[in-house]
Amino acid sequence: MPAIPTAPAPATGSSLHARRLRLQFSSPLPRSNQQRLLPTRLPRLPARARAAPMSAEARAPAPPVAPPAHPTYDLRAVIALALSEDAGDRGDVSCLATIPSDVEAEATFIAKADGVIAGISLADMIFNQVDPSLKVEWFESDGNYVHKGLQFGKVYGCARSIIIAERVVLNFMQRMSGIATLTKAMSDAARPACILETRKTAPGLRLVDKWAVLIGGGKNHRLGLFDMVMIKDNHISVAGGIANAVRSVDQFLEKEKLTIPVEVETRTFEEVKDVLKYAAENRTSLTHIMLDNMVVPLPNGDVDVSMLKDAVQLINGRFETEASGNVTIDTVKKIGETGVTYISSGALTHSVKALDISLKIDTELALQVGRRTNRA
Repeated sequence: MPAIPTAPAPATGSSLHARRLRLQFSSPLPRSNQQRLLPTRLPRLPARARAAPMSAEARAPAPPVAPPAHPTYDLRAVIALALSEDAGDRGDVSCLATIPSDVEAEATFIAKADGVIAGISLADMIFNQVDPSLKVEWFESDGNYVHKGLQFGKVYGCARSIIIAERVVLNFMQRMSGIATLTKAMSDAARPACILETRKTAPGLRLVDKWAVLIGGGKNHRLGLFDMVMIKDNHISVAGGIANAVRSVDQFLEKEKLTIPVEVETRTFEEVKDVLKYAAENRTSLTHIMLDNMVVPLPNGDVDVSMLKDAVQLINGRFETEASGNVTIDTVKKIGETGVTYISSGALTHSVKALDISLKIDTELALQVGRRTNRA
């Protein structure tokens, strides 16, 4: 289970170093779709002075956290689908009715709650696919902790384009930031164990959800069914026992000449012993042992981790270990203290609480534009 590094903590300084990004992504929306979504571009209004962001501390830009590598996932297609379901067959009729095509605007990203920001790199891609002429400026980086009220970015350009992109950008950023915020909290509590997510992601958003986990300081479990052998309870039942299941995997990988991680799920102390006995007597491709539901809830709200700790000690470093089941922000610290290598939590992605973020058009500029339009 390879570790994917996350962004380092940002440096601080005495003045704001805003990072202006000219978007340089290729492959915007097909011309036919772009024409339906967007108006013809006309010269922008005169520039106006901009207020400094409400940042308590200046931050130097941190290196971006790259998304997980996936052989078939098309992130641009996911963005195009999100834009298309909004545009339908008519485009944004509200913008067409209320905003002249030549109006340009400045909009500000505002954190409405404390949390970890995630999705900045994805937002850049979305704005570019909607309108490559939009300019985006960020005062924070993916993985930075922000406080309620902080202005952490701006976008400049065609007002219609900004509003068309707004909801799609916020939907992705709010979800990703919610995942990153919980991941950060659990990762900090779990140390020295590493936090993993699972495949319990929103359909179609697998890569986006797992990207947010990386931004929050966690690590990725398998991306799908293709990059790791995961011998779970149903495989074991059909194979006729845990040793038979591991043996079948060893034979398959040897025949196919495949070298990929192999993990087996154990549910009892006896199953752990069976796996270790098989591994001692056979050459095996096994790399990880999952210790499932060995964290036992107690009536007082605490958890008993003695079985998990005993299993980790029995394995004694021969394989990497993963604790699964009954993992919460309240229990993860105690689980991490057992010596387990990884702790996986489906809740990181299947029960995400979105971080509230808004994107607001500059009111003063909008009023100036409205007066000019009414006079015309």
